[in-house]
Order: sequence, then structure tokens, then C-alpha cells
Amino acid sequence: MTTQQPWQFPDDLERIAGQFDLGGAVASIEPLGNGNVNDTYRVTLQAQGAPAYVLQRLNTRVFPQPELVMGNLLLFSEHVALQLRNGCPFLADRRWEVPRVVPARSGGLHWVEDEGCFWRLLSFLEGAHCFETVSSLAHAREVGHGLGMFHALISDLPVGALADTLVGFHITPTYLSLFHQVLANPEMPLNPGLNACPELEDCLSFVRAREGFVSVLEDAKSAGILPLRPIHGDPKINNVMIDASTGQAIALVDLDTVKPGLVHYDIGDCLRSCCNRLGEETTDWPAVRFDPLLCEAVLQGYGAVASSFLTSHDYAYLFAAIRLIPFELGLRFLTDYLAGSHYFKIQHPRHNLDRALVQFKLTESIEVQEAEIRSIIEAMR
Repeated sequence: MTTQQPWQFPDDLERIAGQFDLGGAVASIEPLGNGNVNDTYRVTLQAQGAPAYVLQRLNTRVFPQPELVMGNLLLFSEHVALQLRNGCPFLADRRWEVPRVVPARSGGLHWVEDEGCFWRLLSFLEGAHCFETVSSLAHAREVGHGLGMFHALISDLPVGALADTLVGFHITPTYLSLFHQVLANPEMPLNPGLNACPELEDCLSFVRAREGFVSVLEDAKSAGILPLRPIHGDPKINNVMIDASTGQAIALVDLDTVKPGLVHYDIGDCLRSCCNRLGEETTDWPAVRFDPLLCEAVLQGYGAVASSFLTSHDYAYLFAAIRLIPFELGLRFLTDYLAGSHYFKIQHPRHNLDRALVQFKLTESIEVQEAEIRSIIEAMR
């Protein structure tokens, strides 16, 4: 399975949802969220008070071995459920949820393969919301606390038990190599209208000026300074669920990228997402700024839990991660734009170029504020 096949809405979706153990008849299926990779829907049942579900079609171009994704998800869910049953000192006064994987009606599997598509069904987290941008410092602290809680609950999950479902994910030197391959392609430009974009040359120059630092985390990993741990892989702000009544973080969702990695990937990605008040889809990229107050709040929330497992080496490489991860995402957006936008979903031809400009502007803002950000990190210790 390497391609996504078309389907008819809504008849096919209702039929596919019916292949899972729903426990009732479907009332409605509606699009949910705005993810860049998978197709996601909320399934509501006819019975009053019946639980809702999340139906997802995994993008098998991104996840060519979706069975491994499901294996990681089941392993993660079982491990965290056991941790919660045994009691966790960081959860004395708060709710924490783990999305439940709903099995298919037949075959003993937790997924359905239908006409070349790979589907799964998860429980819907009631009474919780996600946000595209941070609303307050308290919200930022909760996002950080949620990520710290996530890491703490899986810190003793054997990393060797998890499959690497996205080989090369967050390996910035690999993304840089792909960028150069695309540029060297004799058929370039591949994206119609490339030469009409005045910002493109600025993006190319931005990347060239920063190629020397892209291996900083991988070098530390190779040297044994930073260890592999289980990570979320995509802890941006809209993947942190907030309890509607308490305002507390109660879960991280979108667990396809749970895999071995560096916690620095997650920390950098979380801050990249939270500390840009305009959001990653803004078109006003010149106004993008990394907010150090939000950074401090996120790291305060994270450190309240994560101090139990972070090492002195982890702290030493935090600024490098905060700088690198937005640069990495900008590089990925730029490369996809150059290659014709086949990886990330787009809504208009230059969408990925606009996204790259946002991330590069964020990177530049981080660089300018390095001293202040390092002081925030030092205060975490």
C-alpha cells in the first residue's frame, strides 16, 4: 500500500465505520481537525449518551508499514494504562486519558483494510478541546506539563520494543540531503510558478547559511551523549488535549509518530508550535516572533514533571533543539514545495512556501533571543 485511493462520502465512511466494534448504529460522520497527513472523522452513534469515536484513514505514503504504527500504538496504550492503574505521583489532582483502540469486528485485528486504504478507530476524548494557538501563559504551562506527563509515563517503556515507523523522521541531516537532491534534479523547477516567487531565493539563502548546525543533535546521539527514548514525535499544540472544565492537559493525541527518538525532538517541536502566537498557518510571516514568555511557561510546566528523568546533557542541548526543529520543519516545507508538494496537504500552490517562511522567521527570532532563552533553560535545572 503506497497510495491513497479515492472514496465516496458519506456512504463508504459509514460502511467502513461499521466494520469496527462500535456497539451501535451510526448517526453521523463529520470531518475532524485539520491534520496535514491523515484523514480524520468524528463518528457519532444514534443511541443517546453513546460514546463518540475517531475514524482515521492512515496515509500509507507517509506510513508505508501501518501495521507497525498500530503495533506501537497498542504497546504504548497498554504501557500507559498499566502506569495509570499502578498510580502516578504526578496525577494526584488531575485526569489523564489514553485514546482506546477499537478492534475490528472480524479477524482479531485493530484495523480495517478496505479497497487499498488502511483505517483505524479510536475512542473520542469527551469534554476536551484542542487549540491552534496558545491562549494564555497558564495554557502554555499546561501544554508543557502535558508533554512532560507523556514523557514521564513512557520513560521506562523499553525503546527497543518500539518499531521505527518513520525512518529518518526528525533526522535533520537527512532532510538537508533530500533538499540538495531536489535542487540537483535536472528537471527542476518541478513546481509550476517557482520562478515567480520572490521569497524563494531568500529561503534558499537562509538554508545555505545554516547548514553547519543541522547535525548537532545527531552528533550528540551518535556520541552517546543523548540517549534514544520513546517520544511522541509530533507534540504540536493542537495535539495536546485540554480539559474543558479544568483547563488542564489530559492527553496527547495523534500517536502515529510514537517511536524511538530524542526527547529534544519533542521539546523543540512543542515550543516551535506554542511560542508562535500567529500560528504556523499564518500568511503574515514577517510578523512571526518566538515569544520567550510562552517558552518560559511551557518549560516550567514541562520541567515540573520531566526533572525526574532529564540529565545534565539533556539540558545542555535544549537550546540547540529549540533552534533546530523549526528550521527543520521549514526545510521540509521548502523541499516539498520545490518538489511539487506531494507530502504535506496544501490548499493553494505556494502553501508550503508560505509555511517555510513562517518557520524560518521563527528560527531567526530564536537566534536573536538566544541569551534570554538560555537563561530560561538554566532556570529549569
